[in-house]
Amino acid sequence: GTTHHPIMLRVGSSSARALRLFSTRPEVSQAETMTALNTRHIFTEEHDMFREMTRKFFTEKVVPFHDKWEEEGQVSREVWKQAGELGLLGAATSDKYGGAGADRLTAAVVWEEQGYSLCTGPGYALHSDIVMPYIENYGTEEQKQRYLPVL
Repeated sequence: GTTHHPIMLRVGSSSARALRLFSTRPEVSQAETMTALNTRHIFTEEHDMFREMTRKFFTEKVVPFHDKWEEEGQVSREVWKQAGELGLLGAATSDKYGGAGADRLTAAVVWEEQGYSLCTGPGYALHSDIVMPYIENYGTEEQKQRYLPVL
């Protein structure tokens, strides 16, 4: 398991203090490879499990077909649906509107794993981290109810 050591740090020049949890997880520079699992104190074991699933998705469902999609100029609808079913789309969007309701680090896992796969075709970050938050933050309640659940 992960051991966390709470340490109080002074924030700015004021006397306010913030609690930051430090863990015994190795940082990337201490790992065997940059893509090693269970590294970096900012991620939790839940993020690691999500990362393993996300990595498997990109390895099995995206990488083998990426060149074909690049030639065709589009990614298959099926892989978009599969990504949605696995919670890779809209990870940080509120579950009230059909997103996963996860934290920003969960979305970062998707960004990183897509980057590691070297597959730029699926526009998951544009979809999940630009379009969906824009609607969630600036849309009317009616627009949120109408558009976000189907994205």
